[in-house]
Amino acid sequence: MTPGEPGRVRLNPLVPWQKAAVVASALSLLASGLAWLPVHYLWGAGAGGLPLPIEPWIVRWHGLSALFGLFAGGAIAAGHVGRGWRGGVRRASGLSLCVLFGLLAASGYVLSYLASESFRDALGLAHGALGVLAFGLGTFHRR
Repeated sequence: MTPGEPGRVRLNPLVPWQKAAVVASALSLLASGLAWLPVHYLWGAGAGGLPLPIEPWIVRWHGLSALFGLFAGGAIAAGHVGRGWRGGVRRASGLSLCVLFGLLAASGYVLSYLASESFRDALGLAHGALGVLAFGLGTFHRR
């Protein structure tokens, strides 16, 4: 059956509020991350200039979205991840998402609090690439 067919059986569905929280946080993280990358690397501090006034506000938006995303991820980890693992459903993409989320959380923490200036640009680009990969894999996992 195709995803849009009536009668399609979902083996491990998220409850509606969890699905809404995951989708909203993922979209907000993607939008804020994709907004920050060109602002920073094409026109702002990453391009050798001074930080643009909007840069800290985009980072704050991204940080708030990350907190919401961590809450949403924890909410689905409590049931959805375990049920999916026990049921053998989409293990590879699910495990990959869990690893990516861990890497994103860790690299976001390092970027916020620990990275030296010489390391920050490379880690920021890697963090952005992991974020886009996680969004794509999450979309694939859902299908």
